[in-house]
Amino acid sequence: MIATDQFRAAMARFPGAVTIVPARSSEGERRGIAATAVCSVTADPPSVLVCLNVATGTCAAVEATGRFAVNLLSETQTGLALRFAGQAGVSGTDKFAEGDWEAEDDLPILRDAPVTLACEVSQSLSAGTHRIFIGRITGIAHGEGAALLYEQSRFRSLAAKDSA
Repeated sequence: MIATDQFRAAMARFPGAVTIVPARSSEGERRGIAATAVCSVTADPPSVLVCLNVATGTCAAVEATGRFAVNLLSETQTGLALRFAGQAGVSGTDKFAEGDWEAEDDLPILRDAPVTLACEVSQSLSAGTHRIFIGRITGIAHGEGAALLYEQSRFRSLAAKDSA
């Protein structure tokens, strides 16, 4: 059996794009978490998957409404990533006090994100402490900036390599 610390150490070597996955609860409150467990599923129909801890209000909101967004963060948005990861000591709707947020189809969208996706849940399944949601993309917005990455417990940026 693989020990949890071994698993975490191995997975820490897989760099992931840092995103904020927000949703609105059935009561209309904004919820959101920082996530690197986001990836494309298929281009036809355009779909992504997100893995959310079942103990979070964000997971409950996605389950209740069947909708979520994915906001890719830029390398200048580490503070926002930490805020949505819970490092700033805020939770729930208070997380949205920072950042330039707007509502698109009632989903919280970060205006200055390099890419945002609006999604409707097409499938979901449970996996241990998490719920996996496959979302059919219903809207895409493109912005500026290089993606923020997370690897070995550190934020990183993509550096352009000079070609000689």
